[in-house]
Amino acid sequence: MHNPDGRSLIRDIRAAAIVMLIALLVGAPRALAQQGVFIPPPNSQNGQSRQNNGSAVLELPTTPGAQNGGSLNLPQVNPELNPQYNPGFNPQLNGQHGQELEIPPRQLRSQSGYEQVTVTVTDQNGRYLTGLQKGDFNLYIDGVQRPVEFLRQDTNTPVSIGIVVDTSGSMEPKIPQARAAISGLIENLNAQDDIFLFAFSNRPFLLQPFTTNHSLVMSRLALLHAYGQTALFDTVLDGLIMVQHGRYDKKALLVVTDGMDNTSQATLPEVIGQARRMGVLIYTIGIGDPNSGSMPGIAIGPFMFGGDIDQVDSQTLSELATETGARFYLMREVGDGEKIRAACEQISTELREQYTVGFVAPDPSRTGYRSLRVEVPNHPEAVVRVRKGVTVGGPGTEYAGPTSNPAMP
Repeated sequence: MHNPDGRSLIRDIRAAAIVMLIALLVGAPRALAQQGVFIPPPNSQNGQSRQNNGSAVLELPTTPGAQNGGSLNLPQVNPELNPQYNPGFNPQLNGQHGQELEIPPRQLRSQSGYEQVTVTVTDQNGRYLTGLQKGDFNLYIDGVQRPVEFLRQDTNTPVSIGIVVDTSGSMEPKIPQARAAISGLIENLNAQDDIFLFAFSNRPFLLQPFTTNHSLVMSRLALLHAYGQTALFDTVLDGLIMVQHGRYDKKALLVVTDGMDNTSQATLPEVIGQARRMGVLIYTIGIGDPNSGSMPGIAIGPFMFGGDIDQVDSQTLSELATETGARFYLMREVGDGEKIRAACEQISTELREQYTVGFVAPDPSRTGYRSLRVEVPNHPEAVVRVRKGVTVGGPGTEYAGPTSNPAMP
């Protein structure tokens, strides 16, 4: 006697197997194309390459200690390109009518305990307050007021910025809109800004090392293809290490993701601790619903099937932005390209409307993490955004945990 239900089950299993096989055959080449397989320009900055069957493949920076004791394989920082490492350097910005990058005097920068932070000041409606002077700022370290020793309005200040894009499987319908939005951001940046591009899924891929050739970075966006899971923490750590090798003292990361970390070896406390030490602005864009359920997906090789693929980890993204004085943008409607473009445009604008504030921390021999607060008392309508603290002379303190912070509209 035949069993119709059994034959139907066998047919369903065969069909599912065929679909999975086709997905593997189609998806694998696209993922390989994302893994940095291209010939880099002859003068790529801070890029390492190795030969693979006659083609150049960019080496992937790895998180120190997280992957079998690996370390980030980058060239030594060139002090002539990074004023932080050369107190006497005062570069002239090409193409900006002879304007020079304003940096603190050598004597101040070499003083023990000297620190710089980026400060954003807006009114209650989000409009940037410009033209402020040293006397407009009150700065407190561990509750003790310290004088502002250096102030720069960053209208023409170049930035070293890393762009980090989630290309896990769930990003498939969102990649075209992310490409368009990031292209818009790059077009609006200062022509002198140097940029690198990371993609990440199961692990991060360096698609373009630091360069001031913005057209080259935009061309690398074509290498973004959805594939695999989400190693968010590992990638942010690598991005923080990479951005330190930028040529300018002002540094930022932009992280675009639609998911939650599900494959990193690093943890959130490690990421926050590194962000505290580095002092890098981390702008984050989350695409999806932070309140969707927790139904797990099924991972088969690099592919995810089922689960809540549109659940975004807004708490982590918000915490990264808040700790560093940047912003978190939440796109609740999946695939809302216009909102992503608006967020990227606002980020590129904000980098030109900020202030760099320099000060000397009290008792610099006492190493560790110090709380930071900045006020603008002469402007009661002012809303001040700045990183939560600075690490003076050492590794700092451990991260205590997330805090509540709503997403920016």
